[in-house]
Amino acid sequence: MSLLAGGAISASAQVPARRLKVLVAGGHPGDPEYGCGGTPARYADLGHAVTFLYLNRGDTSCSEPDARAGSVARTAEAEKACSILNARPVFAGQCDAHSVVDNARYDEFRALLERENPDIVFTHWPIDNHRDHRAISNLVYDAWSRSRNKFALFYYEVSDGEDTLMFQPAEYVDISAVEKRKRAACYAHASQSPDRYYAMQDEVARFRGVESGFQRAEGFVRQARSIPAPLP
Repeated sequence: MSLLAGGAISASAQVPARRLKVLVAGGHPGDPEYGCGGTPARYADLGHAVTFLYLNRGDTSCSEPDARAGSVARTAEAEKACSILNARPVFAGQCDAHSVVDNARYDEFRALLERENPDIVFTHWPIDNHRDHRAISNLVYDAWSRSRNKFALFYYEVSDGEDTLMFQPAEYVDISAVEKRKRAACYAHASQSPDRYYAMQDEVARFRGVESGFQRAEGFVRQARSIPAPLP
């Protein structure tokens, strides 16, 4: 169920009968899972198609000289996490901590999103501390704007207070029933200190639950000019 701030039921709370294509964009493997992994799990449980789009593969260098380098392990972790959440992984081909936002990348990313043809896209808050988060948020926004707002656009938070700042959600999704799956998906990223980061993100989920009246919740900001869209 989707709730507006203050606990009122959103007009978008009713999930339509048709199958939606939901895409969650993140800078790195793990970002969609930690930031809002419970929400795509709920979409998938309702029969909707879910894709996780990662800007990079968590590379340790650009480019990695060793086939055993970080991106191999982190790609496998992302694939495992996606299988837990019934999502499909897609990688945009950029390099960790070396993201590029220019005319060529705008066009390339727009073409990628056009191929995916999503109904709803979730992406990072545009002023996150990590430059890769800001980069993919910028690329998503540009593709959305140039599509004439074809898909619904929402923003999510990651490690609130450490990475995401100034985030004030207006809509919430109850993730209480899928928290164990979200946790398992986050812990699939074994190379990324899940004991530390999941505890941090779970504090956010608990707090958003207090705000919205659930045990745990994920909060979102819908882009002001976005078309309405159902949250699960």
